[in-house]
Amino acid sequence: MSDPSRGTIAPDDPRAPDVRALLAVHLAFGHEHSPPEDVHALDVDGLLDPAISFFSSRVDGVLLGVGALKRLDAEHAELKSMHTAAAARGRGVGRAMVDHLLATARERGIRRVSLETGSMAAFDAARALYTKVGFVECGPFGRYEPSPHSTFMTLALGE
Repeated sequence: MSDPSRGTIAPDDPRAPDVRALLAVHLAFGHEHSPPEDVHALDVDGLLDPAISFFSSRVDGVLLGVGALKRLDAEHAELKSMHTAAAARGRGVGRAMVDHLLATARERGIRRVSLETGSMAAFDAARALYTKVGFVECGPFGRYEPSPHSTFMTLALGE
C-alpha cells in the first residue's frame, strides 16, 4: 500500500535501528501515561514472535510509523505496537496502518480483530481513530485482565 503522504506500508524488521528508536518512543509513552502493570506494548523481542506480523510505513526510506498484527487463534487477531512518528502525525499514517492491518487480517481469514489501549486522556487520539474505523469497546480478551487504565476494543470483520 502506497500513498505519497502516508508512505508505503510493507513488512519490516523490528530490529532495524530506526524502528528500534521509534519503538523506544512508543514504550516510553506507555510508561509515561500508564502504571507499569498496564503497559502492554511489546518490545523488539516481543515483536519477533512468530504469531506477529510487523509492518512499517516509509517515504523514501524515512520511517513514518509502525504497526503489528498478532494472531490469537484461527479467527481472532490483535492490533499491536501502533505508533506514528511525531513528525508524521496528522497525515493519516495511523489510519493507513490500521486499514492495512485490517486488510491483512481479512486476507488471512481472521473474523475479529481486537486491541488494548490506554483509557487516559493521552490515548484519546488512538481511541478516536479506532472508533472511526468501527471498533467498539468490549471486555478484556486473551490474557488481559480488567483494568481502569485499559480500554479494550473489537471489530468484527465482514465477509
